[in-house]
Parts: sequence; C-alpha cells; structure tokens
Amino acid sequence: MPSNQSAPAAAVVPILIYADVSRAIPWLCGAFGFTERLRAPGRDGVVTHAQLIAGGGDIIIGHAGGPFSAMRAGELHQYVLVDVDEVDTHFEHAMRFGATIIQRPENLPFGARQYTAVDLEGHWWTFSQNVADVHPSTWGAVLNRDA
Repeated sequence: MPSNQSAPAAAVVPILIYADVSRAIPWLCGAFGFTERLRAPGRDGVVTHAQLIAGGGDIIIGHAGGPFSAMRAGELHQYVLVDVDEVDTHFEHAMRFGATIIQRPENLPFGARQYTAVDLEGHWWTFSQNVADVHPSTWGAVLNRDA
C-alpha cells in the first residue's frame, strides 16, 4: 500500500463528530494532550475536519456537515476508519455478507479510496485504501509541521 501524506499513520482511526471543529481542536489538545497534525478548512472558513495525534494513536474530528454530511450534531457522533489493502475486494465481501452500504467505493482528493458501511447494530465503518501520496496542500488542508 502506498504511503500518503494526507492520511493518518494508524491503521484504525476513530472519527468523532463535532458541531464546531475549530473550537474542539484547541480544547482536545489542551485537555487531553493531542497534537494537531492537519486541518482542512472548507467553504466560508469552517474547518471540516482535523487529524490529531497522541503517542502512537490518531483521531479525526469532523464537522457535522461537509464530508460528514450524513451526520448531524446530536445524532451520530463517531465512526471508525480502518485501513485495508484492497478496498474494492473488502467492499464486495462486506456486501455479500449483508452489510448495509452507506457510500460505495470512491477515490477521494486526499489520495484514498473509501467506502462506508453500517454493521448489524448500526455502527458506521469506513474502510480506506491509500491509492496515491497526496500532499495535504493540494486539497486545501494545512499540515502542522510541528506534529
């Protein structure tokens, strides 16, 4: 699997949904000791998501809208991102097993190919494969050089 400067380093990454990502970043860094790795501003200056690191772990925090448009603050607050070697093969297997598919596999501007499914209890899972090494600035994100 190719490396990708835009992707978190961990293979399994929790994604937490916040109404105000810009406010959550300094709070999580201050309260829990995370370091901001990457920040992705969207339209009108609203931060759509950020990658935070602590020790060997990564999390993504996302705005309830934008790339996380199916999610709303007060409803779905988290899901899990899992790196896989072959996202299309993984997708086909999950479909044959009966997983509910939210988003079919697609290539995204930050160098990943992903799909999202729901498990038998309603938990959301996004499975991701790095398909290109994309510098964060090419899709509008800002990389924190100190992370």
